[in-house]
Amino acid sequence: MNDNNILLLKGDEIVNLFKGRDQEILQAVKLAYQTHAKGDSSLPHSNFLRFPNNEKDRIIALPAYLGGDVNTAGIKWIASFPGNLALGMERASAVLILNSAQTGHPQAIMESSVISAKRTAASAAIAAKYLRSEQSLATVGLIGTGLINFETVRFLLATRPEIETLLIYDLSRERAEQFKHKCQQLSEQLEIAIVEEPNAIFQNASVICFATTASKPHIFDISECRPDSIILHTSLRDLSPEIILSADNIVDDVDHVCRAQTSIHLAEQLTGNRNFIRCTLGDVLNGIVAPRQDNNKIAIFSPFGLGVLDLALGQLAYKLAIAQNQGTTIKSFLPVSWLEREEH
Repeated sequence: MNDNNILLLKGDEIVNLFKGRDQEILQAVKLAYQTHAKGDSSLPHSNFLRFPNNEKDRIIALPAYLGGDVNTAGIKWIASFPGNLALGMERASAVLILNSAQTGHPQAIMESSVISAKRTAASAAIAAKYLRSEQSLATVGLIGTGLINFETVRFLLATRPEIETLLIYDLSRERAEQFKHKCQQLSEQLEIAIVEEPNAIFQNASVICFATTASKPHIFDISECRPDSIILHTSLRDLSPEIILSADNIVDDVDHVCRAQTSIHLAEQLTGNRNFIRCTLGDVLNGIVAPRQDNNKIAIFSPFGLGVLDLALGQLAYKLAIAQNQGTTIKSFLPVSWLEREEH
């Protein structure tokens, strides 16, 4: 594209661009983790915009640069308003801007809730695949029945096609029923059951996925879990710090996850150190550390959500859109040089 032009991609366009590309998405997320773990990235802390007397709603800015084959900078601006669900609207909305690493010029503006959900879910599925290694996976439990866990099911099936059963739990029976119907569209062979309490999941699932809107811990006992369980703690604030301290902890980025009152952050405040965090997923993927510390110790993956993942999938969407002539090109987005402007 001309360096003065900018590509605009709408959410439905990105949905269509990504159809049938689950493996490409997984590979892009994996490479982003590996590149970040090698230090070829820049990742300032996310900034949280919160509102007075309002603990639930927030808008987060995630600036980042990712090197390697992506070699792109950018920023995601994502809003999370849980009250939207009661209004029949999506909880999250987002915009991603991609910038050229050579000129700094903006190259694309795209709707990003689709990208955000897919990169989050893909990262969870990658963690489940590599932390579980050669062990087969028959039963998955899901706590929270929104878009993130739905996409997590999609990518788990792409990495672990042997999955037979989903156990799902949500505070809202209606949402759980909707989720069950949607998941059945991913695979008619899946057996899907709605359970009445999380313990039913702890007792029967080998991989447990948390994707809720919880703002503080509400799970204080996981003694019913199998000793070799893997917990994908995507929503970050469900588990008590005591549970965190009892587990084998893998994160996406140590500095990032130890903030914003995540369960990992609470555990750090409780102990005064970060020694309970064994490694990052990137180090596992790069073969620096073993996937598991002990197969008889519950492993918890706590991903803060890194802007480099958004860049990886944003760049994939951008390249696909250019190749397929999708999206809307805004020509001459940047002004002419100030030296060339007519002054009156």
